[in-house]
Amino acid sequence: MGAAAAGPIKVGAQQSARQPVIGFLVAGTEASHGAWVAAFARRLSELGWTDGRNVTIAYKWAAGDVQRMAEFAAEFVRQKVNVIVTSAYGVVAARQATLTIPIVFASYGDAVANGFAASLSRPGGNVTGLSIQPGELSSKRLELLREVIPGVRRLAALVNVNYAGLKQEVAGIRAASTRMNIDVDLIEIEKADDIGPALSKLAGQTDALYVYSEPLTNANRAQIIAAATAAKIPTIFGFREFVDAGGLISYGPNFVELFSRAAEFTDKILRGATPADMPIELPVKFDLIINLKAARAIGLAISENVLTRADEVIE
Repeated sequence: MGAAAAGPIKVGAQQSARQPVIGFLVAGTEASHGAWVAAFARRLSELGWTDGRNVTIAYKWAAGDVQRMAEFAAEFVRQKVNVIVTSAYGVVAARQATLTIPIVFASYGDAVANGFAASLSRPGGNVTGLSIQPGELSSKRLELLREVIPGVRRLAALVNVNYAGLKQEVAGIRAASTRMNIDVDLIEIEKADDIGPALSKLAGQTDALYVYSEPLTNANRAQIIAAATAAKIPTIFGFREFVDAGGLISYGPNFVELFSRAAEFTDKILRGATPADMPIELPVKFDLIINLKAARAIGLAISENVLTRADEVIE
């Protein structure tokens, strides 16, 4: 009935007689991205595309590894998939692999600033999707952090130097920290093995930890949260999965919603639309999540004013 409600399915010019194939380049792991990917598949099914029946979804899980993303993207191009769906650095990998196969990003930084689109309203190339505008969000997170910890003066920011959006994210952190008279120490990582040594030096050296939330840090969130909690360092992240895992605060777009909306872009492309003419959209829902259990674990009291503004408080 869902397929009938969606209307007759017609696949675009790139499709041959075969069943259309979606190459899903997942930037993280099943643990970090599984719920988001499931939201994509669920919405796609509601739109009339069911994996194994009238479409094939080929999943590749990169676990935050930049090299694996490049390899997987190249593999999808060799397979001549009809569309590549991805997020974060997967967009860079996919775009480097093809200028013709449509690419839908479920979440990415500034596609215009990074040269993947001519404008939000008319991308003009083979890439479209949902932009999260990291610079603006990083500034808002520091403002929230100041409200939770009024005396914050030193901030450590854990950032993956390989990821798209880093420049805008760091610029937002720098601008907000200067305005609020906070000293920022950027801690750069490139792979999972860098995380432990980086965090081992933080105890007594910072008032809070800002984690650039992307596939590498998400895939290793348990390690990051355990180290920060042991050192009694308050943490702030970009999405709620970190807080569900024991982090203190997250503020950012709802990624389940973003991946669900990415299915709508994919549906249109499979029916004949081209990314060049499909406007890049922005998130409409932002969530502030606070974990009171995590606050108690590090001896931090959070004001009632902040708690009442939260979309969810984990007790």
